[in-house]
Amino acid sequence: MKVAIVGYGTAGQASAILLSAQGHDVTVFERSPTLGPVGAGFLLQPTGIAVLDRLGLAGQAMALGQRIDELHGATPRGRPVMAMRYRDRRADCFGLGMTRGALFELLREAHPEAAHVRTGVFIAGYDAATRSVIDADGVSHGPFDLTIAADGAHSVLRVGCENQVSREALYPWGAVWCLLRIDDWASPTHLRQRYAGTRAMIGMLPVGTRPGHDGRWVTFYFSLPGTVVDVFDDLAVVAMKATVAEIWPELAPHIAHLAHAEQLNRARYRDVVLRQPHHGRLVVIGDAAHAMSPQLGQGVNMALLDAAALADALRDHQDIDRALDAYRRRRHAHVRIYQRMSRWLTPLFQSDRTVLGWCRDALFGPLGRMPGARGPMLSILTGEAGHAAEPYSRVRADSVYALGEGEQGRSG
Repeated sequence: MKVAIVGYGTAGQASAILLSAQGHDVTVFERSPTLGPVGAGFLLQPTGIAVLDRLGLAGQAMALGQRIDELHGATPRGRPVMAMRYRDRRADCFGLGMTRGALFELLREAHPEAAHVRTGVFIAGYDAATRSVIDADGVSHGPFDLTIAADGAHSVLRVGCENQVSREALYPWGAVWCLLRIDDWASPTHLRQRYAGTRAMIGMLPVGTRPGHDGRWVTFYFSLPGTVVDVFDDLAVVAMKATVAEIWPELAPHIAHLAHAEQLNRARYRDVVLRQPHHGRLVVIGDAAHAMSPQLGQGVNMALLDAAALADALRDHQDIDRALDAYRRRRHAHVRIYQRMSRWLTPLFQSDRTVLGWCRDALFGPLGRMPGARGPMLSILTGEAGHAAEPYSRVRADSVYALGEGEQGRSG
């Protein structure tokens, strides 16, 4: 088939690799004039690691990133709110902190046609009648047998799924973030967070290496109302540092050098729900199809799963319409679970509802220790809730390390 992929983020990159390997004629359009990563460091879950394993990239990912064994959240006084250990799910279970740059370069190197990506082309529309994509200058490209919209949370192509967008809303809260070089971070295998009610949340996620830089890196993120994120300035940096010193004083020296708003990146989140992710010969994947709050840490994970499921459906069904329906059915349950959980959990951590913070602090810890609740909570953490693709849902830790043999000195 002739396939157009719009967007060269994680979903677009993985789709390009998988579909090119199946022999399809793939054309990738990227609006940025140069190829590069966008976004904060992230936590890759076991299901996403399994997709990288399928691509033969899991060992390299482990060498570049940082293995994460536990998520730990606490109050400003250090009282635990949650402590979720991957090994309580399975002995061989873990997450992987990575920088966007590390994953981007890993996938780009695995894509033989990366040099032929059509950069600087902003695809602004899709013509279902001619099966072509239209750029911002009105130039038509195509026709294509299939167009994959992987153009991110702020997608302009998902409107092509006529009458299928049932929800598209901007979350009222967001964050600012940056990467910090900390070679001797005290908790290299833990994602740590501090909460002061629901109005202040600080996180530190070890993410391993950073392309073009030495040392080990940690993603620092600081929660803020969306209206504050939009106007974040140098005075806001001062206020942020004062809050960090109050809530998490041990962290203050690591951000002392931050003085200007330009040293931090801004993030706003969308909540997007599609009744079905395809219409005609257009299919929407990744954040374009199901953007959500990053509270559950599933964005990159789900982008990889989408790409793998779409490739499998196209491999298994010669008829494109049947393939797209098979893709929808394969991803439906998993996507819906995380969309609902994200919408439900986010106000417990980012909102103006003080009482929700009290409930969270009082109940999360005991709930996580209850036998009937701990299993489902861990399945949600690991990205496995509602995910039925068993052959790709589990990767043994020792097999992943074996894939990266010879590179472990870089992985710490």
